Amino acid sequence: MNYCLYYQAIVQKELCWYLTAILRSYEHMAFDRTMDVAESRFEFFVPPAFEVLFEAVMGQMVAEGVVMELQKLPNRLLVPGELV
Repeated sequence: MNYCLYYQAIVQKELCWYLTAILRSYEHMAFDRTMDVAESRFEFFVPPAFEVLFEAVMGQMVAEGVVMELQKLPNRLLVPGELV
């Protein structure tokens, strides 16, 4: 079974809607989910075939100040004991 790549980022609260709209305009590129509303922390599950495109889009979002602290992490669904 193949698993998606996993990213987390802090998103400027006022622009969460913008980031979500941009990501959803690219069909199947990423699944986004808010992990922590107070901190505005999002997680992203990205199919390996879309990694280059996702990183390009997110790089633009970082340049525009929409996304902060973007980081690629181990997929939390593969970490034993992690809450789902």
